[in-house]
Amino acid sequence: MAAILPQTAFRALRTLPRVASVPRTTVRPGIWTQLPRAPQPLTRRFVSNIPQEQPRLRLGATAPNFTAQTTHGDIDFHQFIGNSWAILFSHPADFTPVCTTELGAFAKLKDEFERRNVKMIGLSANDLSSHGEWVKDINEVSSTNLQFPIIADAERKVAFLYDMIDQRDLDNIAEKGIPFTIRSVFIIDPSKKIRLTMMYPASTGRNSAEVLRVIDSLQTGDKKGVVTPIDWQSGDDVIVPPSISTTDAEKKFGNVRELKPYLRFTKP
Repeated sequence: MAAILPQTAFRALRTLPRVASVPRTTVRPGIWTQLPRAPQPLTRRFVSNIPQEQPRLRLGATAPNFTAQTTHGDIDFHQFIGNSWAILFSHPADFTPVCTTELGAFAKLKDEFERRNVKMIGLSANDLSSHGEWVKDINEVSSTNLQFPIIADAERKVAFLYDMIDQRDLDNIAEKGIPFTIRSVFIIDPSKKIRLTMMYPASTGRNSAEVLRVIDSLQTGDKKGVVTPIDWQSGDDVIVPPSISTTDAEKKFGNVRELKPYLRFTKP
């Protein structure tokens, strides 16, 4: 298991201003009056809720399950995936320019993802109070109708669970407060295994066509027992894995084009 917060972040937290302690009770003649506890500063309260360990998010590992509030109601993530593939993609904040263009682009590809049996779910580091208005902006700007759920993750619980945090923010948590959620993509198969991850800085928008391309590659590989070459697009020739002999490959795939003993192409 890997620690989430580095030692530098914990040392920085010690520098946070402390709230003066308030007695829990005070005495009046014959009466005990309970006083409310003084609220913790936002950053200290936030850090106190972060789990100190997280799963190893290796390819092939089971995607961590979680429950969360979304624009479509409360969900259990694994139940949401069901027998489908899923894309979980994160965003730093509502009403930010790059995120707005990204969600609009993914919303327009709804039919393409559904044709591949893929469910989309977004995440933004705000609570539900602003998600709805932001969706209206996305639909207006992109001339679309966004229909997939967006997770509310103001406390970064899912962001930390999936390690969607910028290290520089962690190192300066006392100064900057709650860290940004970076742009991450997780492609998860029906068995809830992580099949692909992509991580981008907050300044760089993603390529929605690339997400579709890699889903096509993964699904083709699973179905046909092949792998795909550089810049592969659906319908292009695929590669016969080195573990299959040419004789067996010809029996399985028919025509096999050999460039090298280890590099053989066939039709998908």
